[in-house]
Amino acid sequence: MESTDNAILQVKNLHIHFYAREGIVKAVNGVNFSLKAESTLALVGESGSGKTVTGLSVIRLVPYPGRIMEGEILFNGRDILRMNGEELRQVRGSRISMVFQDPISGLNPTVPIITQISEILTGHLPISNSEAKRRAIEILEQLGLPEPEKIANQYAFQLSGGMSQRVMIGIAMALSPQILIADEPTSALDVTIQAEILSEIKRLKRERRSSIILITHDLGVVAQMADEVAVMYAGSIVEYADTLSIFRETAHPYTWALLGALPRVDAEDQTLRMIRGMPPDPSDLPEECPFLPRCHKALSKCRIDPAPKLTEISPTHYAACYNPVVHG
Repeated sequence: MESTDNAILQVKNLHIHFYAREGIVKAVNGVNFSLKAESTLALVGESGSGKTVTGLSVIRLVPYPGRIMEGEILFNGRDILRMNGEELRQVRGSRISMVFQDPISGLNPTVPIITQISEILTGHLPISNSEAKRRAIEILEQLGLPEPEKIANQYAFQLSGGMSQRVMIGIAMALSPQILIADEPTSALDVTIQAEILSEIKRLKRERRSSIILITHDLGVVAQMADEVAVMYAGSIVEYADTLSIFRETAHPYTWALLGALPRVDAEDQTLRMIRGMPPDPSDLPEECPFLPRCHKALSKCRIDPAPKLTEISPTHYAACYNPVVHG
């Protein structure tokens, strides 16, 4: 794949399994990607494709009974998977932060907002409680929240979804981390609030010079926010490219199908193309391409050979397909 000279995060050959009574669920299978400094990488795919578990692995928060079986997660050259407890505590929150999908459940319902923000500050900075609380109110004010002092003394259940998400972003960005992992940051919000939240994330990224891993299934958000895109299917990355190439020179049939299922504002009469079939059972993945039963471009080779690996199409574009879409 492309040069990683400017990468602050490299994920190499990541495998994550969940052990259940029904069998071993192979949630992530050999994922590789890099995140460049001050850029946004989007992880895209259907529910169950492994996006969120991949994001959680970066800060070693894969939930039980999940287990990282193999791989490396290099942050500024150091493997997060080999860090001890204290080293990991220093990285979480201060250098890598995460905004979770449900903002309300991500906040502690029994603790005022000001306490939740100030505890992050005092946990990593040599400042007093009073100074931390002053800074917490400043953070809420910078996020454009009305009456920040009032909100600071409220609890999560007293806030709207949009306010809760802003607070979560404020907590995540309080220490100006190098990397922000945003898991579906706008999925539970209406369109107007979505736009405001995305604008806020972009502003903070620019001002703090952070990098972002954006986990989403919304290709409209991807087009607006991302510099590079990794399309995931059945726990693997099937296409990896800069955002413009993903939309204009789509290579993998799955990515093509995702784009075909999008409504278009420039078409008066349109029929959305559904992706036939279902993703494979992650506890019983096939040896051949996992997208094979749903693919309209399958060849005999696809039915005989093992699943294809990511192959270079251009210097910044890769696809795991024996018969990629050809353009122009």
